Amino acid sequence: TEGTDAQATVSVRMEEAGRIVTGQSADTDTVVASAKAYVHALNNLLVRREKSGGDTPEVNYKDLT
Repeated sequence: TEGTDAQATVSVRMEEAGRIVTGQSADTDTVVASAKAYVHALNNLLVRREKSGGDTPEVNYKDLT
């Protein structure tokens, strides 16, 4: 409702070829928070691709918890 300070917190986990990434976001709108978390996870996935050179999937076990 209008005037509240409620926040939706969203966590997204993605996996591609053994690469597991997460994205997190918070917003007053659940859909906006979800979209931001998804984009954050995609950005993390792109960084992982570049770091690994695309050959061997890099798995950070910290992301599995």
